[in-house]
Amino acid sequence: MPPSTRKPKLGDLIEISRFGYQHWAIYIGDGYVIHLAPPSEYADDAGSSSLMSVLTEWAEVRKDPLSLVVGRNFYCVNNKYDEKYTPYPVNKIIQRAKEMVGERLPYSLTSNNCEHFVTSLRYNQAVSEQVDKTIATAGWVALGAVVGFAALAVGFVATRNKREKQ
Repeated sequence: MPPSTRKPKLGDLIEISRFGYQHWAIYIGDGYVIHLAPPSEYADDAGSSSLMSVLTEWAEVRKDPLSLVVGRNFYCVNNKYDEKYTPYPVNKIIQRAKEMVGERLPYSLTSNNCEHFVTSLRYNQAVSEQVDKTIATAGWVALGAVVGFAALAVGFVATRNKREKQ
C-alpha cells in the first residue's frame, strides 16, 4: 500500500522523511505522536532524532507534537504492513503506546529502531523494511566488491602467466 498524504487517524504509522533515512512515530490524536528517540540529554528537541541515534545504545519513548517531530521535514501516513499483519484494535495500540512513554529502551539501528518500535505497537511484529533494504543493499555491494576483486585477481594472474610464457 503506497504512503498516504491523508490526515493521520488514531493508531496510524507516521513516516517522517529525514536526510538519508525515515523516522517513524505512531499517531495518538490531538496532534501528538509517540516515538522512539535519542535520550533527552542528547536531544535539543523531539525533531533531533538523527544521526545521534546511531551513537547511543539507549532510546526513550517520547510523546511529542507531530509538528515538532516533523520539523522542516515531510511526513505521511504509511500503514504499509496492514496487508501482511493484522493491526491491533486502535484503543489497544494507543493504550500500549501511552503506557510506554518515558521508558528507556535498548536501541539498535538494525534490530531495535524507531520503525521496529511502532510496528511492534501496531502489529505486535517488530519490522523495519528500511533496515532490511539497507542490509540487502550492503550485501549486494559486498558481493560486487568480492566479484570485482576476484575478476582483478584472475586478470592479474592471467597477465602474469602470459608474461612468463613470453
